[in-house]
Amino acid sequence: MSNLLSLKFWLASRPGALLPVYHNALIAFIVFLTIAALVFSFLGRTKGGAYNKIWRGLSGFSLSNIIIGLLLLFFTYEMIPVLSSRFWFIVWGAEMAIWLFFIARAAQEIPKRKKRAEEEKQFKKYLP
Repeated sequence: MSNLLSLKFWLASRPGALLPVYHNALIAFIVFLTIAALVFSFLGRTKGGAYNKIWRGLSGFSLSNIIIGLLLLFFTYEMIPVLSSRFWFIVWGAEMAIWLFFIARAAQEIPKRKKRAEEEKQFKKYLP
């Protein structure tokens, strides 16, 4: 646990191989993202309407992070200097958090858009 709190662990240019537990956890996370990408793309195709943008955003999120995860898995497996640094996992996690923040913010706007569309529909009902 003390390694996780040291800068030497996170910024080492030659950190070595991942422990098998973390290697398998990374593979499991990539498989989870693959399943999520399939589900989100299916929902994006079958369910239209207001949530279509959210499903497409989550599908793109999953597909992009599958590629990034596979690259990180390859770099750590091959122990490529600098590219296998643990720092990239922090960058990857921050990227995912920021992307999900923007998707969640777009999802919060959906009820407002639905209400506005309903009000506009009611208003147009009385126009000639």
